[in-house]
Amino acid sequence: MLIVALTGGIGSGKSTVASIFANLGALVVDSDQLARDVLERGSDGFNQVVSEFGDEVLANGQIDRKALGRLVFNNPSLRLKLESITHPLIRKSFADFIAAAPKSSIVINQIPLLVESDHDYKFDAVITVSASIELRNNRLRQRGLSEQEITSRIAAQASDLEREAVADFVIENNLEQGDLTSKVEIIWQKLQLLNKSN
Repeated sequence: MLIVALTGGIGSGKSTVASIFANLGALVVDSDQLARDVLERGSDGFNQVVSEFGDEVLANGQIDRKALGRLVFNNPSLRLKLESITHPLIRKSFADFIAAAPKSSIVINQIPLLVESDHDYKFDAVITVSASIELRNNRLRQRGLSEQEITSRIAAQASDLEREAVADFVIENNLEQGDLTSKVEIIWQKLQLLNKSN
């Protein structure tokens, strides 16, 4: 089994790259989705977060991720508290996924904050998706983010250079979809060779 991290800044096109890998036969895990799952109502994560942060992070009986995000975004100690609850649960979910996957799989873990987070994952390879800041800004505007939200989110993340420094493969996502698909296909072939030699 080959376990690969896929990272990139907000608006770089990670999700598009992940879906191309999935179409090629990779098992794709989205760490953001795991983070949502571990805070589902009734879960240990839900109970711990409500106990720690109170009812102000609830909306309609569910954890309001935006309210929680606003609370911890500019407060490092609160963010560390939240991460101390969620990170072990996310790691366990990922470990359960790996345990259930066929042994010959290539697993791609889409993990946006790979460089920024203190993670315990052991990856066989790291792929980062890079894109020009102008293109990322345009994509984020199309998603409905305000200029202030775009600026603060990009500023809170590692730079492309920092991500590229830890990457085995870099995908430049500045051109058309066909170009992106062919870049992903080339890396997929290399991952398959790596998996065979593992």
